[in-house]
Amino acid sequence: MAAADRTRREYRTSMIRRLTIALTAVTVIVWLFTIGLGLAIMQDEYSEIFDNGLRQAAERLLPIVVDDLKLKATTTTPQETTERQPSNDEYLTFQARDRKGMVLLHSRGAGAKPFDVPLVNGFTDTPSQRIYTTSTDDNSIFVQVADSLKHRREALFEGGIALFLPLIILVPASIFAIFLATRRFLEPINQLRAEIAQKDGGNLASVADKSLPIELKPIARSVNILLRRLRAAFEAEREFTANSAHELRTPIAAALAQTQRLRAEVPAEFKERTRRIERSLSNLARLAEKLLQMSRAEAGLGIVDKEIDLLPVLGLIVQDFERSSLGSGRMDFIVEDGVDLQRATSQDAFAIVVRNVLENALIHSPPKSKIDVRVQKDGCICILNDANVIEPQVLAGLTTRFMRGPTKAAGSGLGLAIAKRLVEEMKGRLILASPARGKTAGFEARIEL
Repeated sequence: MAAADRTRREYRTSMIRRLTIALTAVTVIVWLFTIGLGLAIMQDEYSEIFDNGLRQAAERLLPIVVDDLKLKATTTTPQETTERQPSNDEYLTFQARDRKGMVLLHSRGAGAKPFDVPLVNGFTDTPSQRIYTTSTDDNSIFVQVADSLKHRREALFEGGIALFLPLIILVPASIFAIFLATRRFLEPINQLRAEIAQKDGGNLASVADKSLPIELKPIARSVNILLRRLRAAFEAEREFTANSAHELRTPIAAALAQTQRLRAEVPAEFKERTRRIERSLSNLARLAEKLLQMSRAEAGLGIVDKEIDLLPVLGLIVQDFERSSLGSGRMDFIVEDGVDLQRATSQDAFAIVVRNVLENALIHSPPKSKIDVRVQKDGCICILNDANVIEPQVLAGLTTRFMRGPTKAAGSGLGLAIAKRLVEEMKGRLILASPARGKTAGFEARIEL
C-alpha cells in the first residue's frame, strides 16, 4: 500500500505527466480558440451569403409581383400565392405592399399581416427575421422578403458542431501521442536519473554519458567529477584509518608487553598495581580497535562493486574463534544445503560484523556454553548463545554506541553498534532477539544480507 502511494505521488510530480497535461491543455485551448474564430468568420460569411440570397430573391420577385398584380388589379383583398407542394418550413417568405403599407400579395408562410418594418429599401431586422425591402421606381409597390434568423442560427450551430466533434477524438489522441513522445524524448533523463540513484558509498562508478543528448552531458560530466572526488576522499580515509590502526596497535602492544615484563620483575607488593595497569592497557587496546572499526564503518567500508562469496570468510572466522581460548570447544557451525552467500560486500566489513557479533555472544554467555552459528538457505546468518532474557527497552538500545546490557563482562559497548552500521551499509539488517526464536531464553543475532 505504501509502495502504491509512493508510486502515485511520484507520478503526480512526473515531468511526463506535467508535459502531457500542459501540452494537451495548450492543444485544446488553441483548438477552442480556433473554433471560436472559425465561428466568428462563419457567422460573417453566412450573413453575407444569406443577405445576398435575400436581396437577389427580392429583386427577382419584384417584376414578377408587379406583373401578377396588374393581372389581378380588380381584386381588393390580399392574394396568397399558390404552391404545388406546400412546405411547412419555408426559408424565405415575402409580401408585396403598396405605398400605404397594405399587403397586396404574400407567400403562404408570410401571412396577411404586414411585416413590422418600415417601407424603406434595404435590410431591417426584427427579433425573429431579417427582411430586405425593394420597390419599383415610383415606390408604388414594395416587395419585402424575410429570412428566419432561426435558420441562420441552425446553420451556424451545425457548423460549430462540425468543428467541435474532432476535439472529442483529438483530446485522447493528443494525450496518447504526447505521452508517448515525451516518454521517448525524456528516456535519457530517466536513464541518467536511474544511474545517479544507484550511486552510494560503495557504488561510485562513473555515469555513462556517450548515449546522452548534448543537453544532459554537462550534468553527467559534473556528476562524474563529483564521484571521482568522493572515490578519492573515501580511499584517503580508508588508507588513513588502516594506517592509524597499525600505528595505534604497535605502541599499545609494546606498552602492554613492557608492563607484563615489569609485573614479573617487581616485588610482590607492586604486582597488583602492575596487573591493573596491564588490564587498563588491554581495555585501551580493545577500545582503540573498536573505535578504529567504527571509523572504518563510517568511512563507507561496507559496499564494493563486485560480488564475492562470503561463506569461506565466515568459516575462517569461526575457525579462528575455535582456536582461541575464549571460543575453544564452544562453536557449532552449521551450513544448510543450497546456501548462496554471493554478495556485493567488502570482505573486511563482513569479517568485522561477524567478529563483533561472535565476540559479543562468547563474552556475554556462560563459560563453556555452546554458540550456534547457522547459515540458512535464504542467506541469513543466525548466531545464538545462552543468556538471560533481556528487557525489550534494553534490547533496543544495544546497537547504540557505548550502550551495554545488564552484564559484568568486559566490553566497550561498541561491538553491536559497529555491526549494525556496517550491515546497514551493506543494505542488510541486524536483528536482535531475546529470548531466541522458539526458546524461552537465550540471545539471537540475525544478519540478513
